[in-house]
Amino acid sequence: MKNGKIGYAVVGLGVGMAHVQAAAESKKCELVAVCDLIQAKLDKVKDAYPGTKTYLDFDEVLKDTEIDIVSICLPSAMHADFAVKAMEAGKNVLVEKPIDITVEAAERIEEARVRTGMKAGVIHQNRNNAVMKPIKEAVDAGRLGKMVLASFAVKWYRDAHYYIGWHGTWEMDGGGSLMNQAVHTVDLMQWLMGDVASIHSTMGIYDHDIETEDMTASVITFKSGAAATFVSTTCAYPGISTDIQLYGTGGTIEADADILKRWKLRDADDEDEEEEEMLEKYGGGNRAVEKADPTVITGHKSMVENMIEAVIEDKDPQILPTEAIKSVRIVNAIYESARTGKTIYFD
Repeated sequence: MKNGKIGYAVVGLGVGMAHVQAAAESKKCELVAVCDLIQAKLDKVKDAYPGTKTYLDFDEVLKDTEIDIVSICLPSAMHADFAVKAMEAGKNVLVEKPIDITVEAAERIEEARVRTGMKAGVIHQNRNNAVMKPIKEAVDAGRLGKMVLASFAVKWYRDAHYYIGWHGTWEMDGGGSLMNQAVHTVDLMQWLMGDVASIHSTMGIYDHDIETEDMTASVITFKSGAAATFVSTTCAYPGISTDIQLYGTGGTIEADADILKRWKLRDADDEDEEEEEMLEKYGGGNRAVEKADPTVITGHKSMVENMIEAVIEDKDPQILPTEAIKSVRIVNAIYESARTGKTIYFD
């Protein structure tokens, strides 16, 4: 604790800067420290948020008694090692996506959470896109009827400069366009569609000098009987869309990331009127909804706030390791299918 508030630290100042900003702006915590191997990044945070401690050594972070929560924002393959070490030192952790690059590593985080009694949350902030709440509610209420088909497509672009360093390596990134960029949408897919039954995939390298893929295409079936296509790429210049399309016997919902595109449900009192209202509210994306309703919180800020509240109120964070493991299992099954040419079946 610091000044009577939860003490927050961030390790890794790439995507970690979003965590830094969220913690600094929170009224429920105090940004205590940041840690990175590059002094210039530490200095930048120090300039922006005077009074923040800076550490080059993670062990020093763990010794700091003012710190209650540590955001782990390091290369993906380092997540489990650092999260487990932090929990064993008595720190709660919020882990960036993916939770780690293998199911086995991710399970180590869950084991440490149970063993130490510390809290562990995982970043999948797209669940908090404003439009996802009504979509999830409609699916869970059965308003789409029997789910038949879905389509998920992450059509992004990354230039060669992005892949300098650990990105695009199997050892540290665990994959390319799928594990790094599209894992958020994999999480949304399994959250909306339920348990996977089988996966058949292909992948390739088309526009980058990397070890991993920059395109995957999969056909996925679910235990409900529904099917979906899933596409990921970082070759779609200049970066096109993140399509989420759900089709059931009772209606259709389509979105591009946080922007609602279509809402047509048979059970509505007036289909056209309901769609018009939904498009008016959610057709502008997160920023439009937040502007209309300041109580709505999205993005990394929503996950950081949730983690702080979990510690204060002694409750589980929004996304536990057990839930985050599901997307890692799906991603690795896609890679296995693409490598072997076989359909992968889930128990």
